[in-house]
This record gives sequence, structure tokens and C-alpha cells, in this order.
Amino acid sequence: MSYLKFDKNLMINLEHSLPKEMLRTNQSGAYHCTTIVDCNTRKQHGLLVIPIKEFGNTSHVMLSSLDVTVLQHGAPFNLGLHRYQGGVYSPNGHKYIREFDCESVPRTTFRVGGVILTREKIFISNENRILIRYTLVDAHSPTTLRFKPILAFREANALCVANDAINTEARPVDNGVACCLYPGYPTLYMQMNRKPTWTYEPNWYNGFEYVKDLERGVPYCEDLWVPGYFEVPIKKGESIIFSAGVSEVSPRSLKGMYEKEIAGRTCRTSFFNCLKNAVKQCYFREDDKMYLISGYPWGKILARNTFMALPGATISIGHKDDFHLIMATAIDELKKYIETGERSDRIMGIDLPDVPLWAIWAIQQYAKSYGWQEARERYLDIVVELLDYIRDNKAANLRVVDRGLVASNGNDTPVTWMNAALDGRPIVPRSGLIVEFNALWYNALVFGTKLAEGVEETTDDVASWEALAEELKPAFVDTFLNDYGYLFDYVNGSYADPSVRPNMAIAIGLDYSPLDRRQRKSVLDIVTRELLTPKGLRTLSPKSYGYRPAYLGSPQDREIALHNGPARPWLIGFYADAYLKVFGMSGVSYIDRMLIGFEDEMTQGCIGSLSQLYDGNPPFSGRGAISHVTNVAEVLRTLTTLKKLNV
Repeated sequence: MSYLKFDKNLMINLEHSLPKEMLRTNQSGAYHCTTIVDCNTRKQHGLLVIPIKEFGNTSHVMLSSLDVTVLQHGAPFNLGLHRYQGGVYSPNGHKYIREFDCESVPRTTFRVGGVILTREKIFISNENRILIRYTLVDAHSPTTLRFKPILAFREANALCVANDAINTEARPVDNGVACCLYPGYPTLYMQMNRKPTWTYEPNWYNGFEYVKDLERGVPYCEDLWVPGYFEVPIKKGESIIFSAGVSEVSPRSLKGMYEKEIAGRTCRTSFFNCLKNAVKQCYFREDDKMYLISGYPWGKILARNTFMALPGATISIGHKDDFHLIMATAIDELKKYIETGERSDRIMGIDLPDVPLWAIWAIQQYAKSYGWQEARERYLDIVVELLDYIRDNKAANLRVVDRGLVASNGNDTPVTWMNAALDGRPIVPRSGLIVEFNALWYNALVFGTKLAEGVEETTDDVASWEALAEELKPAFVDTFLNDYGYLFDYVNGSYADPSVRPNMAIAIGLDYSPLDRRQRKSVLDIVTRELLTPKGLRTLSPKSYGYRPAYLGSPQDREIALHNGPARPWLIGFYADAYLKVFGMSGVSYIDRMLIGFEDEMTQGCIGSLSQLYDGNPPFSGRGAISHVTNVAEVLRTLTTLKKLNV
């Protein structure tokens, strides 16, 4: 039985089925995303959404959806579902759904009288093409399928309004048609493996509503273009494959293309396999380079997130070569910035002060998995360069101050992962001595010292790193550990921020922490009591001033709440590391139980993945981006850690 299967009773109940979304990507930035009943509820939803280089690599919805109608005895049975103005759902095709499962590819089974029809969707890897296969499992009379493509041709965060500037042409191609609605866009080729009858019937369909955008307090209504429809007769046991892509394809190749693509898929038959698929969907290949997209449907390539997610996104699933490639791509951009001051046009935030520290942390995880000697041979040079870059005060907005501590100015613009802002000004102005920056700095110094051990060329560097670490360790304790047994979030001059935040979990979860075991346990107890939820760690304790657990309301309300209460799953990785360091093997079963809350999410929100954040209070609803690479990666890393300990 499939790990991700939903029956008729759930599918026909829109209250339960509409909140469940699904995502597929091609690992080159293109994606397909909608609900499990194929009703788009966000403007970012679409059947084929692709990045367009000419428009700054922003994502654009090309094919919004494809309505399919079963024709028997002259009677139409439309399997589509849309929400129109006023909250009206039409044509209510969900009532024909009998089952949906997502083990290898999304597969929906419909029943219309004596007709049983299945639909399967698959993205072609590294190509902007989606294939949809319809198979007539059973029918007792002649059956025809009608395919009506609904086009958008607009930026994924924008909306379309009926206009006269549209190009209404639908040019014939082999077994299909080609459309290009506006100048600058690529042509969309819609073809089938069998020759269809095409009826040109151009029209605007007005008033599509996106309920998720309505809830978020942003524009939510648009008009979409339908150029006409295809019709193809189908017999019992036959399959029809519909292709939508930005290049023309030979119709004869579609069957082989579909079968080849499906053969390489990892089936979602377990919690681990779901997360493995989810994290691989965030891979982004471009020529000989490889990146990690921070999440979908509106994620970007971010430097900090890349290094934070890299171990879990590659090492934890046995993709060692992908670690090398993604690390090489990111390090090249980081070194270019260090040497020239030029910011990357592909990896955003390469200039942020903690990025070198997270890069070293990622290399540290590599050393733990593949051995110190291999890490030394591959990455010692860059570790030395990054440590000296910070030590010599060459890093932008990160300077070594008294007793080896590092300081950063975050008053005017956000510098940490807690980067919520209004009008460019940080909502949480973490500035001065920031707790995780200093913990990561100490960890990096000790790791660098051990990595360079025995390498003659680094003798002077190692001596200076050791001296800094020895000075930094007591300074960290004096600066951040307070009388209540937890860590100040940041110290800026005479002000020490007493907010109970999860950044202290990073400090106690690192392999080389400035705190001893007793101090770690004291901090861990506070984190457990005030921040731990089934969906990760809260970004602020409910006992702290300004706690906002729900990521709801207007865009401004959501931005204020972003780091003032909602829980982040990725922090469970550092929490688990800290717990196991304090309690050893006796903590394994406890952490294993903690992960149950994440496994429950595999059938909620974006099925098979984890949302960007979760409300800080029950029922801990998922919010933000529907699939977030750092969350998925750190839960994967934790699962891998437990697996090694249980061997």
C-alpha cells in the first residue's frame, strides 16, 4: 500500500483536500504545483511554471491547468475544478475522484459511470516539460477525451487581467499546437502521442480566485486564456500522453520519455524516502554548476540556506558527488566576493557576515561522514582562507573584538537568519555580539585547528586559531550565559537581550561548543520547556514579550510574527545534537519520538515535505513556503544520526 494515499471520502471533501498541496520540479528551477484535487489555490500554482532567463530568472506560470472532459453518448463529464469569484467551485470534477496516491508519481483515479480513468503526471528532469498520461482502465461504450489547456503566461507572483495585447494564434505543430501569448516569452508546445482533433475556440475565462492568497490578504483574482481544445478517442487499456514544454518534441518519443523518467524515481514508501524526494526537488542544475533552491513556490538561491542545508540535502541521502558540486559552486561565488567584493548574481546573500561560518560548518559535517583525511585534502585550503579572512577583520560586517568575540552591525539591516524587516528595517534588530555567530566562530576555530593538524604549511595559522579559541571560550560564557541558566540572544553594548530564542540551541548543538556539559544541559532544559514543539523550535518563548504564535493576517502582520513565535523545523537538528551530547544513547528514543511530529506532516500541507514554518501554538499549522529545503535537510540529517546510533 502506498505511503501517500488518499481515498474518495477525503478527496471529495474540499475542506480536507484543498489544504493538501503537491509539488514536482525538474531540478532546473521549473515546477508543477497545485492541490491534490487539481484546484489552484495560489497564484504560484500551475501545471508548468518555469524560470525565464530574459526576465531575470524569475518564475512564470505558462500552463495554469488542463481541464479534461470524458465524453460518452454525447454527454460531457468535466473532471476539472476551479474556484471562481464569490467562492463558486466549478465544474466540480472532484466528485468523480476515487483515489489519489503519490508513491512514485501523482496518480489520480476517476470513475464516471462505467468509465475508470487514471491520470499520472511526471516532470522531465532538467527539461522544461511536463508529461501527463491518461489511461482508460475500463469503459463499456465508446469514449472520447477532451483536453482544454488554460494559459497564463505571467510572472508567478503576479496576476493576469483580460487584455487586447494577447497573441491569440495557436499554430499547428505535430500532434498539437504552439502558443506564445506575449513578446519575450518562450513558445509553449502542447502535443500528444496520438493525433488529436483541435478546435480553435479562443476565449478569456474570467474571475479565477485563489483562496490562499485571499487568506494572506494579497490580490487573489485573475483572468486566464483558453485557445481551444483537443479531442481524442480512447479505448479500454489505451493511454494518451499530453506533453507541455517550451520546445517541440516528436510525439513518437513521448511514451519512451515517460517510461525512462519514471524508472529512476525513488518511491515515497517511507518517511525517509518522502524527505529524500523533497530535498532533491530543491536541487538546481545550470550548465556545470549546481545550487540549492531555498524552497517552493517562491524560494530563491540563498547562500546561508545553501550551507545550512547542504549536509542534510546530500550527505544524508548518500549524494556525496552532489555535495562536492554544490559546495564548489557556492565556494567559487564566496571566494569571488572575498577577492573582488562582487556579489553573486545567482546566490543571494553571499555577503552576509555568517555565511563563511556556515560554510565551515558544512565542511565539518563532511569530515564527520567521510573522514578527516579526505576533508583535509578537499577543503583545508578554503577553511584556512575563511578563518584567516575573519581573523584578519577582512570580512564585511564581522569584526573580531575583545577576547576573540565577533561583532556585527544589524541595527540598520538584518544580518542573521532572523531577517524579517519592514521598510528595510529589521523587526528583530539583532546587533553587536550575536550568540550563534560567536558559537559558530568558536566551533570553526577548533574544527580548523583539528583539520589542519600535522600540515606544516598551516602551523602559524593553527597557533593563532588556538590562541583565539582559548580566549574566546571563557569570553563567550561571560558574555552570554546569564543567571537564569540560558543564553542571551545578543549583547549590544550595555544591553543584553533576554528574549528566549532558539539561537542558543545552535550554540549547544555544535560539536565544539564554548559551554561545558553542565552548562549545555542548563540551556537545553530552558529550550525544551519554552521552545520545543512537535514541529521544531519556536522562534520566541511564549513567556517573552511580543510572542506571536500564528503567522496570519496582513503581509505586515505576518512579517512581524515571522520570528516572534512560529516554530522552525530545521532547528530540531541542533536540538537533537545537543540532546544527544548531553544524554548520550539514553536520548536516542526521545529524539526518535520527537520526529513523529514531522512524519505526521507527510500527509498534511505539501504532501511528502515540510513547510517553511509552523504556528507556535496547537494545532501547529504549516505556513509560508510549502516546501523548505533547510527544514527537510536538517530533519534528514537527524534521521541519519539516529540511524547510525541505532546500528
